[in-house]
Amino acid sequence: MRLLFDQNLSYRLVTLLSDLYPESAHVRLAGMAGQQDSVIWEYARAHGFVIVSKDVDYLAISARLGHPPKVVRIGLGNCPTAEVVELLQFHHDELLHFAQNENGAFIELR
Repeated sequence: MRLLFDQNLSYRLVTLLSDLYPESAHVRLAGMAGQQDSVIWEYARAHGFVIVSKDVDYLAISARLGHPPKVVRIGLGNCPTAEVVELLQFHHDELLHFAQNENGAFIELR
């Protein structure tokens, strides 16, 4: 499963989670810093990514357009990157199942 981390998350997540989520990317490292959500959505769809964000706007886009891409919303609020790492590590199996499930479009983790 390839994750695309939104700009509201640290670019360091790519390296910190590379063992569990290889080939993941960050919008900043992909040259899309400051881009609109719709541009990031299309990039994720075209390149087989699951979007990971704290932004609720992606849930609205997902409800309107369906998937792909699928969306993982991080519902932690303001927190250190280490907490996001722990959350994504803890939910790894659940996220793999989510990515393979034809029916699910988005999931929120807390």
